[in-house]
Amino acid sequence: MSITKEKKNDAIQDFQRGGEDTGSPEVQIAILTSRINSLTEHMKKHHKDYATRRGLLAMVSRRRRLLDYLKRHDPQKYLDMLARLGIRK
Repeated sequence: MSITKEKKNDAIQDFQRGGEDTGSPEVQIAILTSRINSLTEHMKKHHKDYATRRGLLAMVSRRRRLLDYLKRHDPQKYLDMLARLGIRK
């Protein structure tokens, strides 16, 4: 149910600020989004998997907090992230 190493590395490469950046909010949001998308597909098949649902909700909350932080500190990057990841209407 977790993402593969290749998907994680692709997300890091796409959203990193510098050469060795793996912990910026943009990278964390991108990794969480890919994990959330994979768990959402799992939940469509296994709707009674309550342990996974709890973990999924925790990840969504963590991503929301990171997005709020990014919105406070750099509103333009926030809007760019939403557009690139397609997580808003």
